Amino acid sequence: MKKESGIILALDVTDKEKALEVSKAVGDIVDAVKVNYPLALSCGLEIVTELSKSAHIICDFKVADIPNTNRLIVEQAFKAGAGGIIVHGFVGHDSVESCVEHAKGGDVFVVTEMSHPGGQEFTAKVAEDLVQVAIDAKATGVIAPATRPERLKLIRERLPDNMVVLSPGVGAQGGKITDVFDAGADYAIIGRAIYDAEDPRKAAESFVEELKASK
Repeated sequence: MKKESGIILALDVTDKEKALEVSKAVGDIVDAVKVNYPLALSCGLEIVTELSKSAHIICDFKVADIPNTNRLIVEQAFKAGAGGIIVHGFVGHDSVESCVEHAKGGDVFVVTEMSHPGGQEFTAKVAEDLVQVAIDAKATGVIAPATRPERLKLIRERLPDNMVVLSPGVGAQGGKITDVFDAGADYAIIGRAIYDAEDPRKAAESFVEELKASK
């Protein structure tokens, strides 16, 4: 995955035409496009294949099952054209290791702490353990919350330099893009603030400009 703007578009829509339109509008600005269940369920995995022709696709399927089921999900996502996949770590080392093995060199990102308020109920309490699961499994990196920069910073400090941090929650959830990078994230994941904007391209550009102004 390239690292230019540091922005990943979370394309959490259900309409195929809108998905393609927004992806095309911001494709040269964002470093990757994240496809979640709403879009995959409404359009089928074919949407991953179609989007992958012009963007690096991360399937945000938050894979959380036994090793064999994880294997099957990962294989299908990468077969469809994904370059990366997001998985849960709470299911244990063996399940995460299965994802890494069957990604066959593709990116695997492990969720450490969810960005919504409910993320503090359970995932935050074991986030450091989940970081270790990601390290042990040799995952590409982790997911850490933009909505709690102090937690993001703590998670970043526990990772080796070769692992990356993707941080969701910028925009609609209240996270600030400058705080995300100050706390050590490598990429900010932004969804509604871009795809629901009247002009998605202009919205994406505004985040880039905000980052430039802060340096």
